[in-house]
Amino acid sequence: MATAEIGALLRERVVNMTDQTSRRDFLKTSTLGLGAIGVAAGAVASGALAATEAAPPTSDIAVWVTSDEKRYAAEPAIHWQHISEKTAIDPIRIDPSKTYQDILGFGAAFTDGACYTLNRMDPPARDRLLHELYHPSEMGLSIGRTCIGASDCSTTVYGYDEGDPDPDMKRFSIAHDREYILPMLRQARKINPDLYLFSSPWSPPGWMKWNNSMLGGAMPRLHLAAYAQHFLKFLQDYEAEGVPIQAITIQNEIDTDQNGIMPACTWSQETEIEFISDHLGPLFEKTKTPAQIWILDHNYNLWGRVVCVLDDPDARRYTKSVAWHGYGGVPEMMTRAHDLHPDAEFYWTEGGANYGDPNIMGNWAKWSATFAGALNNWCRVIMGWNLCLDEQGKPNVGPYTCAGLVSVDSHTQAVLRTGPYWALYHYSRAIKRGARRIDSQSPIADVQHVAFENPGGQKVLVITNPGQGRTVRLHQAESTALVPLRDDSVTTLVWS
Repeated sequence: MATAEIGALLRERVVNMTDQTSRRDFLKTSTLGLGAIGVAAGAVASGALAATEAAPPTSDIAVWVTSDEKRYAAEPAIHWQHISEKTAIDPIRIDPSKTYQDILGFGAAFTDGACYTLNRMDPPARDRLLHELYHPSEMGLSIGRTCIGASDCSTTVYGYDEGDPDPDMKRFSIAHDREYILPMLRQARKINPDLYLFSSPWSPPGWMKWNNSMLGGAMPRLHLAAYAQHFLKFLQDYEAEGVPIQAITIQNEIDTDQNGIMPACTWSQETEIEFISDHLGPLFEKTKTPAQIWILDHNYNLWGRVVCVLDDPDARRYTKSVAWHGYGGVPEMMTRAHDLHPDAEFYWTEGGANYGDPNIMGNWAKWSATFAGALNNWCRVIMGWNLCLDEQGKPNVGPYTCAGLVSVDSHTQAVLRTGPYWALYHYSRAIKRGARRIDSQSPIADVQHVAFENPGGQKVLVITNPGQGRTVRLHQAESTALVPLRDDSVTTLVWS
């Protein structure tokens, strides 16, 4: 089936949903019936970019490994050899001539809870930790997410305009953020001036919702114009504080009210489209506000909703960007949306460790595989959840069992680095902004891999081996190299 025919079939299924078919029913049938079509369309699109592999490598391979014994530790360099004969070891084939999305960066969220935790640290210890996380010579995190008001990981439930209805935003104030959120953002951006920030609300002001609360509930059409002004004032006030925000999402996890136990808000698909098309987009255009608008900010399995929003010409005038979470569905669902809208930009905006995981300090392979899945399905960003919390995952408004990328002991200020931290380190340290994903293929089913070409031509391959140690063979053009993989490990390879 031709790519155009695939697109037409999927569009017809999305656009022509009848009143008798719910969105969830549609998603189920689409997932079961169209998975192969989505994969085929992606293969056609990427395979058409080039027909031949690039020149052979010109340097040895530098190696860094995280395993039970090592944390992003340098290993002996690996030498390339000319491919002279077929071997019994299945290869991972790298083809730099086939390219995909470019990379914006890697990071974690500056929640109220994370900034509160940082603020409680002694300044020298905090300075060392933020330097480790954000300096380009260290982990080099280059993306940050902030919360527009309270999230579930906050010291308290707060907003910028709570109380009686205030459609003119006369009461709007970011005073809460001036105590420790804005200072932490300014310090991180001083360490890494290229830090890109985007912001997400967990709830509009309670008076805008039918339940008159930031906890749970749904967004009505009645206050869409006022809520657009709320976004604008947030961006303007942050800009005035020296912390410009480059993008916003409409709503964190747009399809759940979290049972009313935390700041949350559901939006119908139609309301989201109307808000972008008739209110937020035109307001940003009128005021020359440069912040991007990202839609969804929720799970893979809502890919059908994404297609519907991007299909709408009025909404598409103001956005082509999608924020994804990995808590429901599989990452290949993002490729189905990409096949229909290949110019859309995808961002993986939330995922984090849980204190319920007994292996939280050693589950780097699990999280590296998660990151590879998102990157191999068109995401430009990998964003962890809380940057840091204390040893019990606090503060939060739960209690919940979320953990930080790092844990800061509330008594000793000792810093513990989680499995997700070490997994993200492998990507953020080696893959630079502007890198482009390149083709990597292998018949090895239980080893995940994703490859990039940095600006300047340096190649990076991250391999995740969740099982026993083994040796794999790496091929590029007519060159080959044997790569040892440790048990339950993440390995980053870099060469020219």
